[in-house]
Amino acid sequence: MNFSRYALAFVITAAIFGTAFYITHRLDAQRVADIRTAEDTLSIDLLSTQTQFELLGSLDCSALGTQPILSDELNSLAARLSVAEQNLGTDNPQVVQLKKQYSLLEIRDYLLLQQISQKCKSLKPVYILYFYSNSGDCADCARTGDVLTYLRQTYPDLRVYSFDYHLDLSALQTLIHLKKVTNTLPAFIVNNRAPVYGFKTLEEMQTLIPELKTLATTTSATSTSSR
Repeated sequence: MNFSRYALAFVITAAIFGTAFYITHRLDAQRVADIRTAEDTLSIDLLSTQTQFELLGSLDCSALGTQPILSDELNSLAARLSVAEQNLGTDNPQVVQLKKQYSLLEIRDYLLLQQISQKCKSLKPVYILYFYSNSGDCADCARTGDVLTYLRQTYPDLRVYSFDYHLDLSALQTLIHLKKVTNTLPAFIVNNRAPVYGFKTLEEMQTLIPELKTLATTTSATSTSSR
């Protein structure tokens, strides 16, 4: 009788754990699938914007609009990728592959931003290239990420491109080499200026980026629309 009870308890426990594992696996797979779908959509949209820019040629730059770059979509994809990292782990092969695809989209978006800003002088974008590490060699990366997230939320027009410094991606390593970014993380570059290293408070970041004063804030935009 006792053996039967133990056996039944074991079967029930195994069934519960098996069901939980199955559900977790399905949810993680769905998250990865959602990110891949978003990346595919973003890639098409970015290619469309590039084609639009080439078609415009010397035409009026106002046809591009005031927000020609897909910063909102990239920010949304970054948030979903962060969730995938937390659930699957930063070393998960699927996560690493998704991060590489996302990094390539960021670089392409950054290059397109350079093209448009050179062609359309009235567009004066403000952007940050942020280099971090998930390898345990950057104690201040999490805090720096929080500061940059706050700035991005406060200034919707601010572009923040985040890159894993150690990611094995030739295009990213070329960017690091061209920008002369050393392995002293966190590191960031503001509008093609020299790299800045180490954690910076919100106030220090605002001092380092005087161009923020030219950007509308979420608060001012909300108060203006409510009048």
